[in-house]
Amino acid sequence: MICRSLVRALLTSAALAAGVLLAGCNSDEISLANNAKANQPVPPKLLAEMVAKDMDLQSPILVRLFKQEAVLEVWKQDRSGRFALLKTYPICRWSGDLGPKVREGDRQAPEGFYSITPGQMNPQSAYYLSFNTGYPNAYDRSLGHTGSELMVHGDCSSRGCYAMTDEQIAEIYSLGRESFFGGQKSFQFQAYPFRMTALNMAKHRNNPNMAFWKMIKEGYDHFEVTRQEPKVDFCEKKYVFDAVKAPDAKREPVFEASAKCPAYVIPDEVAEGVREKEEADQAEFAKLVAHGTPVARINTGIDGGMHRVFAAKLPGGNTGLSEGGSGLALLTFDKPPGTIPPNVNPPRGPVTSPDEPFVASPAPAASPAPVTRVAAAAPAAQNTQSQNTQSQSTQSEGFFSSLARKVGLGGTADTTATASQPAPAKPKVADAKPPRPEASIPKTSAPKADTKQAAAHPPLKPTATDTATATSAPAPAPAAPSLVAGSQPIVSANSFESRFSAAK
Repeated sequence: MICRSLVRALLTSAALAAGVLLAGCNSDEISLANNAKANQPVPPKLLAEMVAKDMDLQSPILVRLFKQEAVLEVWKQDRSGRFALLKTYPICRWSGDLGPKVREGDRQAPEGFYSITPGQMNPQSAYYLSFNTGYPNAYDRSLGHTGSELMVHGDCSSRGCYAMTDEQIAEIYSLGRESFFGGQKSFQFQAYPFRMTALNMAKHRNNPNMAFWKMIKEGYDHFEVTRQEPKVDFCEKKYVFDAVKAPDAKREPVFEASAKCPAYVIPDEVAEGVREKEEADQAEFAKLVAHGTPVARINTGIDGGMHRVFAAKLPGGNTGLSEGGSGLALLTFDKPPGTIPPNVNPPRGPVTSPDEPFVASPAPAASPAPVTRVAAAAPAAQNTQSQNTQSQSTQSEGFFSSLARKVGLGGTADTTATASQPAPAKPKVADAKPPRPEASIPKTSAPKADTKQAAAHPPLKPTATDTATATSAPAPAPAAPSLVAGSQPIVSANSFESRFSAAK
């Protein structure tokens, strides 16, 4: 099967190149047809996983993404016609806050349901490879929301996008490409703030985005119940899922995002299963609220998140608004699944999640010059404050008071002062054990931001499943803390769709 896949990919690339030459020798099209990055085969390990799960290489796919958990899931249709989870990818970087994108420049990564066509695939992305999420959709436009070029791409650098490593996006891109070869006209991209469980809904019950989240949870529930791609329509400035014409209707309902909803029904077998799930979720939600489940605080000063498998490899790494990948143990990824570029900026700002997200051990600070310390020992939780106080006291200390302290008058012995100084903490290696709440709070100041733009990439990187991964990236260069590296991917005017007739 693997050999057949490789031969077919090579033959397809040759046929595309020949077709372009016959069409008029357009150099841009030739470069697209021969783009090695975009034509990488699906890795053998992933092909074996498809065989084990009774999936065909070219069967349809569906993508789900969760900000808080910092994971992207690729689902694939098996031979029973239902979708099953093929692989989960930790997200290297996403930006903004939990909640939908509203306007151009708000740094928000979009949430909702989007359709990815071959024309939205970008084989010449400035960030290795990418696909456009399709934001804004009809719902977004009906509310006047603005924004453009919101991508899922490589380079682990985000400014309103979802950024993977280059190796990860190469795999995801190849899966989308193969589904288009198989005849899928578009694949669905579902983006959520978090897994739409009763517990997460209870934690965020006071969030101003809750009405929107309840609306897209309906689509989440439709997929959870049916394991089929939900049909998405828009009317009266809201989402509608799996709508079909009423039994007495003479024609299919016509939906317009800003218009009144037409008459429609939801098939009984779908509606019943969704209703049962929603009732169970509501009962669990009420129970959690009654038992005092803490409410998540509104986050300020934090820009997005990062899966803990990446944060653990960066000096001063922080998962930000992500939980630290609670759905994926670190044992699953003993090495980061892909190369972390040196220009990566981890999330900035104080941690305000009630679960205190994982924070990697900060880089050790440079040792200060030896100074005379006052005798009093500060509590462990106030080390930083006590050091500042001690430094100020040293400056104001006179000769006689210093002499008296040394001979044992008016204070403790000098050996006590020496013992009270805590030894410099050694950086800890992140493991699969959940960190203690107090251990998850960084003891040093926030790392300095890095405004370095993404550099040119190597011609081709191996896939994540077959390549050993680089170790921790070097510390970022200092820059203004209000800026985060990353830029919108550049979409070529020569689209992926022009190469594949199956998309028409």
